[in-house]
Amino acid sequence: MQGLYIHVPFCPTLCPYCDFHVVRRYGGVVGAYLERLAEEARTLYRHFPQPLTTVYFGGGTPSFLRNRELEQLFGALPWDINRAEVTMEANPGTLSTERLQLLRDHGVNRLSIGVQSFQEGVLKTLGRAHGRKGALRAVELSLEAGFDTSVDLMLGLPAQNVEADLQLAAHLDTGHVSAYTLQIEPGTPFAVNRVHLDEDAEATALKLAEEVLGQAGFARYEVSNFAKPGQESQHNRLYWQLGFWGALGPGATGQLEPTAATSLASLSPLLKSAEGEVYALRTTNPPLPRWLQGEEAVVEAISPLEHAREALMLGLRLREGVDLGRIEQRTGLDLWNHLKSEIGHMAREGDLRVEGKHIQAKNLNTIHPLILRLWNALDSTSQPGTAPH
Repeated sequence: MQGLYIHVPFCPTLCPYCDFHVVRRYGGVVGAYLERLAEEARTLYRHFPQPLTTVYFGGGTPSFLRNRELEQLFGALPWDINRAEVTMEANPGTLSTERLQLLRDHGVNRLSIGVQSFQEGVLKTLGRAHGRKGALRAVELSLEAGFDTSVDLMLGLPAQNVEADLQLAAHLDTGHVSAYTLQIEPGTPFAVNRVHLDEDAEATALKLAEEVLGQAGFARYEVSNFAKPGQESQHNRLYWQLGFWGALGPGATGQLEPTAATSLASLSPLLKSAEGEVYALRTTNPPLPRWLQGEEAVVEAISPLEHAREALMLGLRLREGVDLGRIEQRTGLDLWNHLKSEIGHMAREGDLRVEGKHIQAKNLNTIHPLILRLWNALDSTSQPGTAPH
């Protein structure tokens, strides 16, 4: 287990586009959450006590917790995080000089600030509690306090001046920008109210992001993520490269190596009953009410072939691409012989760069059809056999 994700579900407001597992604080729920989190952390630590390389506090709005609650949150983690990249998601209105110092004192060294837009009308549409000045002040405070700082932007929104948002984000002295388009998720107020998004405008916005941010020294290292040299999110890389990480908190999802998880009582029966080989164990915690009552995570056995499919999808989202030879080594599957014909077609059509068994998308804006073609090529054959040694 290289990394750890901690889900903090509490938010000051519930945005109309959000379908994450989030709640408003009520009664003594935060105290109960922190007690349960400490218990869950102790259990996981007994089986995975090694120092961590990345820690990510997501939400929700982790920075929405009060100072004494943040103290408890950090105190609940028994791991050594002194050499880790420690990221916390934050909303602009929750940051102050005092709050930032507390975060620094407890090992947080990277902030991901949910700006979404610097335009008042767009922020109002999104239901955000902050305005332009608050967003700019939060970024300024974060940089002054010495944090590696990432700005999150949404692109292609109704009435948004995309270039203005990008230009401002590009010149704030931050090292990282996440720029993504909004998905209308079923059940959200945006879906109920039938908010319409223009797919052409979204595609144009992503191209503009690459141009504007590129001119300011940001490299597009993943479909929705741009960084200056050395400022890439290592925790997100852990996801995209399908490493192993633990998960704490309601709704949190982790991925554990099965050989190291056999001592966990809740996982052993699954390993014994799983059909075929198991590459990884995916854990998904229940929602807050059931999690507070002690209900354990749902555990799914990930087969080598399923891992290969996910590795293809996530790897092609990265600018550097994906090494099929490395996936073959991890899974023991003979992927290349099943995919080389389709990869050859895609290379001749100008969609892929191919060097040995390493493939790379030439245009990150058009990777979804490529992923589907590779998946179909795998599905059109029998399960890949053992890779040659």
